Amino acid sequence: MNLNSLQFDNAWTRLPEAFHSPVTPTSWRNTRVLDVSPLGAAQLDLESESIDGERLEALMAGRELLSGMTPIAQKYTGHQFGSYNPALGDGRGLLLGEAMTSLGPMDLHLKGAGQTPYSRFGDGRAVLRSSIREYLAGEAMSGLGIPTTTALAVAVNDERVARERIEPGATLLRLAPSHARFGHVEWLYQRRKAEDMQTLLWHLIHRHRPEFAEAEAPFEAFFADVVERTAKLIAAWQAYGFVHGVMNTDNMSLLGLTLDYGPYAFMERYKPDWTPNHTDAGGRYAFEQQPGVGLWNLSVLAQSLTPLIDVERLREVLNEYEPALQRTYAQLMRARLGLTAKTDNDDTSSGDAALVSSWLKLLEQHQVDFHNAFRALGTYRGDEDSRRQLANALEIAPDDKAMTAWLEDYDQRLLRESRSADERRLAMDAVNPCYVLRTHLAQEVIEAAEAGDSAPLKGLRERLASPFEQREDDARWFIPPAINAPPVCLSCSS
Repeated sequence: MNLNSLQFDNAWTRLPEAFHSPVTPTSWRNTRVLDVSPLGAAQLDLESESIDGERLEALMAGRELLSGMTPIAQKYTGHQFGSYNPALGDGRGLLLGEAMTSLGPMDLHLKGAGQTPYSRFGDGRAVLRSSIREYLAGEAMSGLGIPTTTALAVAVNDERVARERIEPGATLLRLAPSHARFGHVEWLYQRRKAEDMQTLLWHLIHRHRPEFAEAEAPFEAFFADVVERTAKLIAAWQAYGFVHGVMNTDNMSLLGLTLDYGPYAFMERYKPDWTPNHTDAGGRYAFEQQPGVGLWNLSVLAQSLTPLIDVERLREVLNEYEPALQRTYAQLMRARLGLTAKTDNDDTSSGDAALVSSWLKLLEQHQVDFHNAFRALGTYRGDEDSRRQLANALEIAPDDKAMTAWLEDYDQRLLRESRSADERRLAMDAVNPCYVLRTHLAQEVIEAAEAGDSAPLKGLRERLASPFEQREDDARWFIPPAINAPPVCLSCSS
């Protein structure tokens, strides 16, 4: 199958006219596709090798559309850094069409497609830097099993775009089952459009959550699903050291996907109050703040749903957020530490939480690389040789009191496990990545692509898609930056 075989059912265009504006993509000069994702192709029931490069290039250049596409810019609003902004919407991206696949509907969304009625003072363009970062982020999160938008391809063009510097222009063909956001519901609430809100929720239920259509209270069921998926999503972010960087409500997905990659980063040396977004001076969206921000954003969504759902019922559903987040986080962290899930009548739950907490405090105290620490722990067998090897990998003195105390607790916990050390290491290697989307690696790939070399982009993308399978002689891809390395500057334009 090729791009021309895609069949579109553009249901969003059948929503009330105020939900969107028809916009024709702007055509960009000399567009070249840099990489095509096998993951993205598979989500469209395609094979990356079979995709017509010229047709894809024309689509990403804004010159041609596929048969059945009806490009629109979506309208929504949202709270940005805690303040409501009524002027939001797709300011540089267009929903080209909704392809029907074996996995269900899949949006094809072209970022960097030009100005729209919601661009405000923006130019509607995208730069290569941010496009590559989002392209790789979708691969990395998918590889880790974290719900996310993805992309079919990333392309560069001959436009010169002014951001923090003059940069090459680019486009990204983003994929998602839907781009519906908390901000869509907020917009209808602020405009007192309860009937339109009902229309939107029924659209989302029939299109994406049909199991709720026959529920006694379909809208409550949908909101409860959003709460649970958001809790599980943020628990996964915390377990794998991901910092979104700009958790505004317009960047929150109603389907529980990681959406809108801007100044994101994965944790390096463990620092829980860290944020990669240099414009977030107050640390509102710092790593340790993300669970609380998730609840705040869901509370805003709940307020917006009050015309349709009883307030007390909304409060009850919101109360399920923290337990769902804690359950998922505990499950993920147990697996990362090589511990089996808690069984019935097992009293290890509170002890495991303390073990996780003290492990993270150890990493913070010694500024250990978050990702390599978990991978190295898998080699620990409880003997003195492996203890020294672990200390060396963590860059901690073998006789460090904090590490010694933690390993003693860990040894005691492992006595409750039925797996052998070899079995535990295999299980840990299956959940602790050796390849992570480190900011300095993304920057190297970006600089190479700006210089005309897309091979590093493909190489990093391949590793991120299979992050747990270590290749031979591949150390450069998982060595963290030096502890005194200057940080890569990230902002909301990143």
